[in-house]
Amino acid sequence: MNTIKTLLVDDEFLALNLLEQFIGNIPDLSIVAKVKSPMKALEILNNERVDLLFLDIQMPTLSGNNLLKTLKSPPVTIFTTAYSDYAVEAFELNAVDYLLKPFSFERFVQAVNKAREYIQKGAQPTPLTKENEKPGKRPFYTTRIDGKLVRIFFDDIIYVEGLKEYVRFICHSGKYIALESLKNLEELLPAEEFMRVHKSFIVALDKVTCCEGNRLELEGFKIPVSRAKKDEVIKRIFNSGDSSI
Repeated sequence: MNTIKTLLVDDEFLALNLLEQFIGNIPDLSIVAKVKSPMKALEILNNERVDLLFLDIQMPTLSGNNLLKTLKSPPVTIFTTAYSDYAVEAFELNAVDYLLKPFSFERFVQAVNKAREYIQKGAQPTPLTKENEKPGKRPFYTTRIDGKLVRIFFDDIIYVEGLKEYVRFICHSGKYIALESLKNLEELLPAEEFMRVHKSFIVALDKVTCCEGNRLELEGFKIPVSRAKKDEVIKRIFNSGDSSI
């Protein structure tokens, strides 16, 4: 069994001790060092082999995000933080996972399993990216799902549901869960084809068949519409200003 060498970086001793305790229960993980100082972490990363980095985001002197940006070849990284606001930037930096404190051992193991898969394949996670749209070519996004690169075609998507740090794509071809934020997807998906109709849902406009009350129907699926969005939804999808339904 190959040992995965880990570096723990957090400015709180309690957080470092909890990570150390969790790692002690996983046989193939070993700790290179646990440090409170981001600058000390940089020194270790530049001089020692580190396979997996557990990195807090809010730290004095240098944030976890900025620390990662300084590395030319960063190790596989799992962010640990008490703040969910940084999730989008963490994923843009190719973090393999994002642990929101306080997290359970089960959630920790889930993140480690994901990281182990990337380490064994010698690959970094690939963020969701928009492919160049060429004439005659079906536009699609590429994302990594369960260790595989998957193409999700625009015209295959029925709707997307936000699940905290993940999203679920409901497509004609199946259902896919990817490490991504709904906010980031809202910016990436073409606005002329997709619309965020609720804090947790983005829909493909051409898949909507009817609206009843505060729900849209999309090919058999029923999706809630927020009150604040309903007038805009009715106008865009049904070319009508009547939102009294």
